[in-house]
Formats: sequence, structure tokens, C-alpha cells
Amino acid sequence: MSINIKEWNPEDPAFWETTGKKIAYRNLWISVPALLCGFAVWLMWGIITVQMSNLGFPFSKDELFTLTAISGLAGATMRIPSSFFIRLAGGRNVIFLTTSMLLAPAIGTGIVLQHPDWPLWTFQLMALWSGVGGGNFASSMSNISTFFPKRLQGTALGINAGLGNFGVTTMQILIPLVMTVSVFGALGGEPMTLVKDSGWIFGKIVAGTPTYIQNAGLTWVLSLVPLGVIAWFGMNNLLSVSPDIGGTLFAFIKVTWLYTLVFVPAIGGLYLYLPAPTGLGILNMWVAMPLIIVVTLLILKLAAFGTMKENIAKQFAIFKNRHTWSMTALYLVTFGSFIGFSMALPLSITVIFGDSHTLDAATGAWVHAKNPHAPSALQYAWIGPFVGALIRPVGGWISDKVGGSIVTQVISAVMVAASVYAGYVLMQAYHSATPEAYFTQFLAVFVVLFAASGIGNGSTFRTVGVIFDRVQAGPVLGWTSAVAAYGSFIAPEVIKDQIKAGTPENAMYGFAIFYAVCLVLNWWFYLRKNAYIKNP
Repeated sequence: MSINIKEWNPEDPAFWETTGKKIAYRNLWISVPALLCGFAVWLMWGIITVQMSNLGFPFSKDELFTLTAISGLAGATMRIPSSFFIRLAGGRNVIFLTTSMLLAPAIGTGIVLQHPDWPLWTFQLMALWSGVGGGNFASSMSNISTFFPKRLQGTALGINAGLGNFGVTTMQILIPLVMTVSVFGALGGEPMTLVKDSGWIFGKIVAGTPTYIQNAGLTWVLSLVPLGVIAWFGMNNLLSVSPDIGGTLFAFIKVTWLYTLVFVPAIGGLYLYLPAPTGLGILNMWVAMPLIIVVTLLILKLAAFGTMKENIAKQFAIFKNRHTWSMTALYLVTFGSFIGFSMALPLSITVIFGDSHTLDAATGAWVHAKNPHAPSALQYAWIGPFVGALIRPVGGWISDKVGGSIVTQVISAVMVAASVYAGYVLMQAYHSATPEAYFTQFLAVFVVLFAASGIGNGSTFRTVGVIFDRVQAGPVLGWTSAVAAYGSFIAPEVIKDQIKAGTPENAMYGFAIFYAVCLVLNWWFYLRKNAYIKNP
């Protein structure tokens, strides 16, 4: 079979059984580990910042939260052009190139982490560059959606996204492990010494232990190189979906050009949003984020050249469809929550449960002191994302059986209730001299949130695959995932601000209100008696 496939009709049962099925699943099983590594590189700063604190890097808690927010925002912004890549450059070309691109932030992060005396902006640059991994999700999902018939969209996309989402759990387990050993010998640099106790999934690592934090970035080289080779020789371009590739080199130029352009609005928006000394701090998050999205879309439209201009114009037609906007909101509930909590949870555990909180009777102010019984973020933070990723294919499978919108409605109601309870638990923990007493409840309710969001990830992607035709489904999947990925920016920043204000519960109450609004939206569009499309 040629790398470039001219005829592709998976809706034809005979074609699917004799030809299409084998090719589709081969591309899927190569796509999954590539996407897993993309997630890992994108979200690794959620774990890295915890260990930077344990190693005594000279940055405040706010600055460490900012690193996770920067990588989150960059990854979300890079998903916007990534949603158009498959039509412009072909699935095999895009997956190979974007997987190979992850080598730069992986190696760069490994270098800067060996220099705690380097300025904050060098770490912020690596966090920004890690956003390439976040962008890869949109192109990966757009690509896989074109290979499978509509009846298998929920299952195929659930497998790709669900197992790809294991990049979060893999990263949260693997990074603490590889930081304890010299993986690369003399080539990997010298270790640093923990200044306070750390943790990993098997227990506690005491202060004074040598730690190779640089391995958090460098380790991914060991998987990215062979994955690039496998993608190059094992994947396909569907010419019926990507008719104007224009050769492999030209495909690479188009992807690289658009990715490079997107750094401009991301950097500009962050400069206007982040406080001094990094930025100007003149815009709040809810202004900066839409501004970045709008400017990114304008740049894509104005900077495209040749056949790209016509193709992007065709893809922009998705914004005229009301279902693009309804599904964007619903996917923000599911994937936005999954990725946002994945990014924010490790450092939130460290900050909320790492201190005891007592009220000074004389001043009426809360006094915070180090909590000797604090749970380890590195030991527990992986559990929620693991459950969410594991259950995502189940969400797609159930949705293929009973309908995506019914599943979305049920999980939205669960998330409303769980978020309210999570807010209550956070309030109790943050105002307690023994916050660890509330940790079991905290962990349990967040596991429920991750499980619900994981099921909802599968159901909403199934709904998109049913509503939209094969040409538009890919870009819509990419666009909705791009906006939802801003959850990785929103959650760390909202939680950080509310912790700073002494009211972390308000962050969860705010999320609960948003989930309730989207529950009504899902009912109005897809479940009421005269719904636009009944239970897609």
C-alpha cells in the first residue's frame, strides 16, 4: 500500500473489511504513543515545578504556577493551527514532523533545569516551547477521525485520545522515578540535592538525596526518536482528505510556518497578562485569552500563502455552524476540566496541604506554617488523570451504543455535584491546622471529577463525529480541542488566584456554575423534544 492513498471510503462495508480496517488501525496504533509523548512533554511542568520547589529553585509559588499556566496556554494556542494541518499537509507528514518537534523542548528543558541560577525567563521559554506537545492533540484527532466510519468514531477517537491521555499519568509516574537515577551518565549532567522532603509513588524521598531533575526533559528523547521513525515508515496520507499536500518538504514548510507564527500571539498575550518582571500585567486572564485566540485566527488567515490560503478559507466555514460553538462549550466541560485539573493538581496539593493553617486570635489573620504530615503531590497526583484516561475509551464505546448527548448530560450533572463538594473540602482543608485530615475526601472527589470528564471526553468526540461530515469533522475536533485545552491555563490561574485570596473553594464553585450552564446547553441543542439534532 502506498504512503499516499488516493481512494478512501470507510463507510463502504466491503472496502472497510478488505482494505480500510487494517490501514486505519495501523495508523491508530502508531498515533497513540506519539500522542502520549505529546501530552507528556506538554504537561511535564506540572510535576517539574513541584520538584523545583523541593530543590530550592529561587522562584515563588506564584512564579511556579505561572510556568504551568504558560505551557498550558501555549499548547492550547498551538492547537488552533494544528486543527488545520491534516488537510494542508497530510496525516503521516504531520504526525512525523510534530512528534519530532518535541525533541527541542525536551532537550531544552533538560538543559535549563541544570541551572537553577538562570533567570526565570529561560524556564518560561521552555514552558512555552513545550506547548508543541499540546498542539499535537488536534492534528492527531483530526487525522484519526478521517480513517474510521461514523459508527466507530466514538470508539476510535476514544482509544486515540484516551490512551494518548495516558501521557499525563505516564509523565506523572515516570518523571519522579527517572529523577532518582543517572539515566544518561556523564552526558546527563550532575545531580542536585533536595532541600526538603520529596515524594514518589512508592513513598518519601528525604532531604539531602541527589536528584537528577534534568531527566524530566531528557528522558523523552528515548521514546521520541523511535516514534518518529515508526511514524515515517508506518503511517499514511489520505489524498481524499489532503488533496493539496504538494510534496513532503512543502508539507513540512507549511506546518513549521504556521506553528512559528502562532508563537507571536501567544507571547504577546502572555506579555500583556503576566505581571512584572516578566510582562506588563495590564490585561486579566478573561481578556488576554480571547484576544490571543482572535489574533491567532487572523494571523492564520492573513499569513497563509498558495494553496494554504484557499484550504484555510474552506476550513473557516466551521465557524458558521452553530454546532461548532455548542460543542466547543461542551468539550471545555470535559477535556478542559481533565487537562486543567491535571496541570493544577500537583502544585495545588503541595500548596493547600503542605501548610497547616491557624487563626491568630489577636489579629484575626490566618497563619500558615509547614505541615509535617503533608501528603506528597508526586505520590498521589497521577491517580486522577490515570482514571480519566483509562475510562475515556469506555465513554466513547457507551456513546456509540446509547448516544453521545445522553452520556454528556449525565456526566455534566455529576461534575456539578462533585465540584461543589470539592469546593467544600478545599474550604475545610485551607482553614484547618490539620489539612491532611481532609486529603482522602479531596482525592476521592477529584477522582470522580476525572472519571466523569474522561467519560465525557469520549461522548463529546463521538457527537462531533456524528454531527459533522468527514471534511468538517477533523477541523471541528481540532478547534474544540484547542479551546478546551485553555483549561490547562484557566485552572492553574483561577486556583492560584483563589488560594492567594484565601478562598480556594470559590474556584470549584465557579467551575460548578459553568458545568451547570453547559448541562442546560446540551439539553437545549440535543436532548429536548425539538432539539436541533436528537442525541447525536
